[in-house]
Amino acid sequence: MFDLRRFSFGGPAAIVTSMALIVGLGTATAAKAAIVGSLLVIGVADNLTDSLSVHIYQEAERLAQRQALRTTATNYVARLTVTASFVLLVLLLPPGTAALAAVAWGIFLLSGLSYLLAKARQVSATGEIFKHTGVALGVIVMSKAIGLLIQGATGIA
Repeated sequence: MFDLRRFSFGGPAAIVTSMALIVGLGTATAAKAAIVGSLLVIGVADNLTDSLSVHIYQEAERLAQRQALRTTATNYVARLTVTASFVLLVLLLPPGTAALAAVAWGIFLLSGLSYLLAKARQVSATGEIFKHTGVALGVIVMSKAIGLLIQGATGIA
């Protein structure tokens, strides 16, 4: 049976982090290889450490070992899959287009997840989508600003 809770923890983190990284590094005129490499490090290392954190938390909450392991594995695979989809966008598209496509793809994924969660909780899907995408857009704007600061500080245009 599909358990939305196993996907809901890591999914938004992978989506928003990937969008922010692509926009921020793209603004700082990072090479495509640097962006892909950064996404892969996040997709493997950061997602694994976050999944481990979830697992340890679940053990502290005395969740059954089998259920904790299953949730941890599902969380990791979901996050890695999401990150890999952003890697494909960067590899297949020119930099400016990749950034726009990444934001569109990320908002689509986050909106879909927000919709499913809202329906499961029986709350307004529109409100949840606006709230979650608003936070994501705030992170993207901050990442763009950081990219501009890096570009200005290094003189690379």
